[in-house]
Amino acid sequence: MGRDTTGPATHPDHGPDELCQEGTALYERALREGHVPDEDAAAAPCLVDLGLLHPSIEDAARLEPVAPAVALHRLLRASENRIAQERRREARLADLFEPLMRIDGGRTAGGGSSAVGVLSGSERIGRAITEAMADGSEELLAVQPHISHTRTPLAARAEALVRDQDFLDRGGRIRTLYQHTLRHAPSVVARYEQLSGDAQARTLDEITDRLLVVDRAVAFIPANADRTLALEIRHPVIAGFLATAFDRLWRLATPLYPLAARPAAQGGFTPRQRAIAALLVEGHTDTDIAERLGMNVRTARVHIAKLAATLGSESRAQLGYLIGRSGILDREG
Repeated sequence: MGRDTTGPATHPDHGPDELCQEGTALYERALREGHVPDEDAAAAPCLVDLGLLHPSIEDAARLEPVAPAVALHRLLRASENRIAQERRREARLADLFEPLMRIDGGRTAGGGSSAVGVLSGSERIGRAITEAMADGSEELLAVQPHISHTRTPLAARAEALVRDQDFLDRGGRIRTLYQHTLRHAPSVVARYEQLSGDAQARTLDEITDRLLVVDRAVAFIPANADRTLALEIRHPVIAGFLATAFDRLWRLATPLYPLAARPAAQGGFTPRQRAIAALLVEGHTDTDIAERLGMNVRTARVHIAKLAATLGSESRAQLGYLIGRSGILDREG
């Protein structure tokens, strides 16, 4: 008779990552005592809805807790299923609208949205790049970050090699930017040993995300983190902007092929040490530095330790101060 029936009606909706105070307290109590009376769950119906409490087989008036590890696994699996479902929906929408965007001649509202298309799936992205290069004849500009290069399957690299050689055979020119960490990568060395024609490569400490520009008219850039979506850009202003950005990076880069040049040391410090020093002064973490320079965190920390030893630093804060005093970041000439 005295049971409060207002709890469920006033209980706020929330997910498992935002357990309410009442729910958390009751779940902890159930774990300690092994069960709680069914009526006590009226103020926290979320525990039953989320599967954290279930009716006892021995006594229907009691609720027993599900082990936290089991509950967590179940909720994470449900979350993964929702994410997978959204990705499938994303791919279906991209598949549906891609052909529609191709036939849209700019007559619809939106200011020429047909100039940017969405490509879904590695196979479709690769096919679109192949078609663009087959139509091109002058120049391919490519940016290949460390993470993009290392994640590319061997079969895809082989297909790209054939596609690039066909482009070179038709008189085209290929210019590719890599990170310094790939200067001695066997796959990169092998690529240029196999290609014949006007293929050039240079390296920088930091480059942009993956980019392909064909004849300064068609560009491809990733549209999500795992590279299962890409944008095909045929807007002349955007494609021209990306090509100009590439040109400016190219002028700053160190030649790798056909004539390799060793990145010059400055003030007794290597370019790699200078790049790390600049990021340290900006306050980046070891993980940020490793990601931006295309190396693993362990390697980044080894370089940071060597830099600290060279400058005589005993702490991270002191290292930033000593970098500023050392002149390592000063530009010469």
